[in-house]
Amino acid sequence: MSELWLISVPGDKTNLAAMDRMNTVTSKANLSSNAKFIIPELKVGTLDALVGLSDELGKLDTFAESLIKKIAQYIGEVMDDSTNKAQETLLANGVDLISYLARFEWDMAKYPIKQSLKNIMEVLIKQMSQIDTDLKSRSSAYNNIKGNLQSLERKTVGNLLTRTLADIVNKEDFVLDSEYLVTLLVVVPKSNYGAWQKTYESLSDMVVPRSTKLIAEDAEGGLYTVTLFRKVIDDFKAKARENKFIVREFLFNEKELQSEKDEIVKLAADKKQQYGPLLRWLKVNFSEAFIAWIHIKALRVFVESVLRYGLPVNFQAVVLQPNKKSMKRLRDVLNAIFRHLDESAAANMKDIGMDIPGLQLSSQDYYPYVCFKIDLTNLDF
Repeated sequence: MSELWLISVPGDKTNLAAMDRMNTVTSKANLSSNAKFIIPELKVGTLDALVGLSDELGKLDTFAESLIKKIAQYIGEVMDDSTNKAQETLLANGVDLISYLARFEWDMAKYPIKQSLKNIMEVLIKQMSQIDTDLKSRSSAYNNIKGNLQSLERKTVGNLLTRTLADIVNKEDFVLDSEYLVTLLVVVPKSNYGAWQKTYESLSDMVVPRSTKLIAEDAEGGLYTVTLFRKVIDDFKAKARENKFIVREFLFNEKELQSEKDEIVKLAADKKQQYGPLLRWLKVNFSEAFIAWIHIKALRVFVESVLRYGLPVNFQAVVLQPNKKSMKRLRDVLNAIFRHLDESAAANMKDIGMDIPGLQLSSQDYYPYVCFKIDLTNLDF
């Protein structure tokens, strides 16, 4: 992904000739790929209203950009992307984003140009706000399931001292429902297997002979059962600890263990069930939000062009995809070709940091022509 520049200049013969010269120069020097960006003739309204709209559109532009990047990032998270396949899902109207921009057409059905600029903006605000609300709701539901599942799954990958035993122990491993006897689970380091077998019966009185059994192993050690009388549990634990055998606090409860297993299965099924519909929603709404965002950019170009170049409305817009290595040179070429549009103001703003009300410009981003950046750089995963 890259940064693109959406620029406009007055549509008289002089500036159209300058635009042609720009296209020729940038193409020959491989500075950028350029395409016409056609904005229909919208209802202008009053200049005072345009100044107010300029400010509101700036805020909406910022909100829309952050929403798009949020959706893109979440697509990567949901797909658990490690191969950049998520990048392929970032489409607008079924095509890649650069192609959509190069062939931009105003959506007359969604944003009728017979409406006022303010009405069109309000439609866009409502659309983006709804997508944002739905994203929060859907992502929260999915993240809860994913988080709970990960929490349970983490318990299955620890060592034998900490991990869940639901998928390890069986009813047959324990003496159950006995008033006098109890089966304990003991974690023994691998280097101490021999010592355990030799000493476990004598660690305390009342240990049942030949009652130990290895039921699980990991890289560090093994999990053994041992059966003894309840009255010597504390003594056995203390002696075991002295010999580097760790008794795990565990009480066999078949219902609880089965419930834990069932919960993992249920959460995994819920996650799988939600994954497809969520990913489809994200793809569709990324496209919708991106298209809306570019219409916001088009509105900004229209408003700023009228404020800069005056009435009647007559300007031409172009979208440029700069060569990353030549961005400074491209900017110099543009400034040289279009400097005549606002020579004195450009010089003033460069020197003293002038600020023109309603134009959303500062000394850093003022150019003789209208220019808005379309930053796609943070849509990479």
